[in-house]
Amino acid sequence: QAQLVESGGGLVQAGGSLRVSCAVSVRTSSLTRMGWFRQTPGKEREFVAAINWSGVNIYYADSVKGRFTISRDNVKNTVYLQMNSMKPEDTGVYYCAARPAGRAVFEYWGQGTQVTVSS
Repeated sequence: QAQLVESGGGLVQAGGSLRVSCAVSVRTSSLTRMGWFRQTPGKEREFVAAINWSGVNIYYADSVKGRFTISRDNVKNTVYLQMNSMKPEDTGVYYCAARPAGRAVFEYWGQGTQVTVSS
């Protein structure tokens, strides 16, 4: 069982930058894929970015390509999401998720951290 704790959310102006972090209680190298999702009131949770254990395979939602960067540090057991050129539509609760080896879905989720982008 892995525990994920997000941090680093906050308020930023449009065009600004923010980095959110996800501390994982188990070795991140044992987790095949780590991801970030976000959710706004009245909308379903949406995929933002994902990275495999080696950091070689990285995936982004079209809406954040070129602006967001996901990375992982398997020594610190932490995953990061660097968000640049932020837009008001990036506002939401950002969740970290983990997919264990041998599993097809993200099974572990953090509690979320609020990110608000003001116009």
